[in-house]
Parts: sequence; C-alpha cells; structure tokens
Amino acid sequence: MAIRYVSHLPMNLHLLQAVQISWSPSLRVTRVVGDGESALHRPAPELMERPLHVVLGTTPEKVRQLDALAREDRRAVEFLYASLGGGDPVPLRLTLLMEEGEASAVIVDLRTLMEGAPPVQLSGLASQLSHELRNPLSSVKMAVQTLARNTGLSERDQRRLTIANREIRTLERMLWQLSEYGRGTTPNLEQHAPRTLVQEAMAMVAPELTERRVEVQIDEAPDVPRVRVDAGRLRPVLAQVLLNVAMGMSSEGGAVKVAIRPGSEGRVVMELVEPGGLLPEEKRDSLFKPYECHLARGAGLSLAALRRVLQHQGGEVSAETSPETGTVFTLTFAA
Repeated sequence: MAIRYVSHLPMNLHLLQAVQISWSPSLRVTRVVGDGESALHRPAPELMERPLHVVLGTTPEKVRQLDALAREDRRAVEFLYASLGGGDPVPLRLTLLMEEGEASAVIVDLRTLMEGAPPVQLSGLASQLSHELRNPLSSVKMAVQTLARNTGLSERDQRRLTIANREIRTLERMLWQLSEYGRGTTPNLEQHAPRTLVQEAMAMVAPELTERRVEVQIDEAPDVPRVRVDAGRLRPVLAQVLLNVAMGMSSEGGAVKVAIRPGSEGRVVMELVEPGGLLPEEKRDSLFKPYECHLARGAGLSLAALRRVLQHQGGEVSAETSPETGTVFTLTFAA
C-alpha cells in the first residue's frame, strides 16, 4: 500500500487544531492531514509509518478496538488519555470513520482546543461531549441493572457489579459537570443555609464516602447568614469536589473537614482542606482550567465547573497550597 503525506491542510481541520490520520490493516499510519503538532504533539512527517498505538500513546489492544469501530463507519466518537511524551496524559477526542477505503480518525487534543478558547466555544464543546456520551452510558447502566436482578450471581460477580455501578455514578457526575460547564442560562437564585447545601451534596456521594470510610465534618460558626445560590446547579459540583478531597486522602478512612464562617461585606466563606493535595508551583495557575488539574481522579473538570457555577451566582473559589496544610479551597458566596 502506498504511503502518502498530505501537506495542504483542509481549512476546517486547521481551524479546529485537529489532525486526520489513516492506517493500514497492520495498524501503521499511512496518511496524515491537518495539525499534527496541536493534536498529537508531533509534526505530521514524524507520524508517518509509525505503529498506531505509538502515535496515539495507548495500548495495542485499544487501537485494535478503535480500528474495529472505524471499519464499521458509523462516525463513532471515542475518548482516551494518551501518553504522548514525558508529561501528563493528554485527553483526545477521536471521530472514527472510513475514508478512501482506509480506517481513519479525526483527532483533537481537548486540552489544546480549550486553551485560550472563548467561553462560548468551551460551552458548546462541553454540551456536545455530554450529549454524545450520555446515550451509550444509559445503555450500559440498563445492562448492569438487568444483570443485578439475577439472583444466581456469585459473590465475585456481585462485587463486580458493585464496582460497575460505582463507576457509572462517577461517569454520570462527570457528564453532569460537562453539561453544567456548557450551560449559559440564568441561575435560579434562592436563599439556602450553607450547612444544608453541604449535607445535600454529601448525600449525592454517600455510597462512595461510605465505601472509603470517610465522613464529612462541618464546623459552622455562629450566626452564618443564608446564601443566594441555585442549589440544583451547585450541589452536584460541590458533591464532586467533596469526593475528590476524600479520594485525595492518603488512606481510606478519616474525615473531610468543611469550615463555614461569615466573610467580609456580608458574604459567606466555606473552606475545604485536602491535606494530601500539594501542587507544584508551575501547575497552580492551571488549577481551575478544564482538564488541567490532576489533584485527584475527577478533578479535571470538577474544579473548573465549580468556579463557573459560583461565578455565575455571584461567588468565587480560590485555592492555596503549602506543605503544612496541603491544599485549602475557599468558596465565597453572596449572602
């Protein structure tokens, strides 16, 4: 099979900072079109003739699955974290298809795409990703629930289903964060007690907290005023941050401490401490950027979504980190 490199970039791929690659049945790259450096962190000529799993920074088993999906030509969308060098894994979005008789993928590095992008673009991308993932996840959830009704399952299979249900809940929360990050509607602000907000957020991740033997301890100062928030939009992101803090603890068991106190100018301040969450100096500026934070699993979007929700509701969130305290998240609410 002839190997060819296309030097003239289609305008849409260039603007999207995307690259399209094709590969042979032996899973070696045969064609590259687009912005290889933005999407796969290498210029196009360096991607040619290389094994597909090396180009995508994943396993041979994974690229065989991607190849099978591409050959179905259903424009399937897949996401993976790729190891493309010595840094952190890179989140990639792949649209798989057949073109000119070859299996192909249009690839975007989500982190590169979001850097410096306007809020409208980020919101649209978040909404699109949430929509594309929600339907297959619903099918998986229904299948797992059907299996759980089988009374003849072994203890080992029951444990596996428990793990599957837990991971489904995790994905549902992450999808909600994607959807919330993409929402631009006006929040429905009402008065709420800060302690109640934390307790309701705790209830949303209660199974995961119980599994890790983690409790949430609330230390509320006297005479804390109520806060004006859209509780329906705040609770899920606050719940995920509480869970991230719990997951960042050095061992299972312990307490997540939440302090609530009056702030300046009639505001209310809530502090969450992650003792083990220490960020290097060079990564502190990216803490609240989508997919830039790696303090704990799921923190890639949860902190960005939390900031977006709070800012839309007249609040803010910040963080300080030191070897003595770990990372302290400070949420500020309008009273």
